[in-house]
Amino acid sequence: MTSRERIIAAFYHQEPDRTPCFEYVLLSPVADAVLGRHYEDFGGDMKAWFDYAEQLGGYEKAIQQYAVDRVELAQKLGHDMIYCVPNPPENIFKKKPDDNPLTFNDPVEAIKWSNASSKERLKEPLYDFIVYPLLREQMKKRDMDLPIYAPAFSHGIWTNTDLMQTLLLEPEIAHEHFLLCTEFTLRYIDIYTELGVEIIGVGGDFAGNRPLISPEMYRDFIMPELKKLTEIIRVKGKFSVNASDGNLWDVTDYFLLGSGVDGYGEIDAGAGMDLKKLKKQYGDRITFLGNIDCGNLLTFGTEEEIRATVRRCLEDGMGNGGHIFTASNAITGSVSLQNYLYMVNEYRRFFGLSIICF
Repeated sequence: MTSRERIIAAFYHQEPDRTPCFEYVLLSPVADAVLGRHYEDFGGDMKAWFDYAEQLGGYEKAIQQYAVDRVELAQKLGHDMIYCVPNPPENIFKKKPDDNPLTFNDPVEAIKWSNASSKERLKEPLYDFIVYPLLREQMKKRDMDLPIYAPAFSHGIWTNTDLMQTLLLEPEIAHEHFLLCTEFTLRYIDIYTELGVEIIGVGGDFAGNRPLISPEMYRDFIMPELKKLTEIIRVKGKFSVNASDGNLWDVTDYFLLGSGVDGYGEIDAGAGMDLKKLKKQYGDRITFLGNIDCGNLLTFGTEEEIRATVRRCLEDGMGNGGHIFTASNAITGSVSLQNYLYMVNEYRRFFGLSIICF
């Protein structure tokens, strides 16, 4: 099977020749070692990337090099798809910052201000997402055809304590916030569709060791908005993935089934999200992207611990497709090249592929 066929089979719950793989986020220094040169990712440290762009000779040249690097990483590691965030606009650090809503003492007033600001931004045209055509161009040069997964994560909660309080104090203001998030996301979906992006991430972080809001709040405020998005994504012939770190067991029915998504990303093994259990409960409807723990296992684990976990993950994810192998989240500077290769090469051993080294 081709990479594209493997990914499509995974989402349609058909058995591929092997579990497809990719890396959600791969940063330096592991990326440097794989490429054999310095790598800078605007999705990791945007300011550092702009400084690097100046060294390379400017914004456009840096975007072109970024596309080369991303495709080369996928090629060297044998990935079946690429996750890529939109390139930042060239003038992002030249814009005058808005007044900070955190100066508000009243959380409701802060969200009202944020909503008003969002309405104004909706009137502005979106910048060009030039990285995606460049990725296609680089793939074509290498005779590669990998689906692209891009984010439109607008409906998260995470550290927004003003929003969490507004959910309780002024529900209608909170509803307006999420409606505006939907409007923003729809613009991204339209652009991604025009650019041929096949997989679109929706949702956003809302949990740690447990959800930061109640299951009922997720059901009432966020789930209906995601349902609107996933229905449109499906009509456009694309796949949707809901993503959040954390322990989501209290809300998985709403997060997965109620939202209408095709997939679940950022599966947080360290927080207790067990792939075998997920596969048993939702494997006929949901495709799982993960879930090798990057925070503890890949940072501190031994070779045998990593290899055993990879084998178990692949075994737990098998059966009627529905699994795409990757780490639970970003491969950051805490992960050594050696530990990362333990993961990569155990996957390759499992399917009889040649071992790689850098």
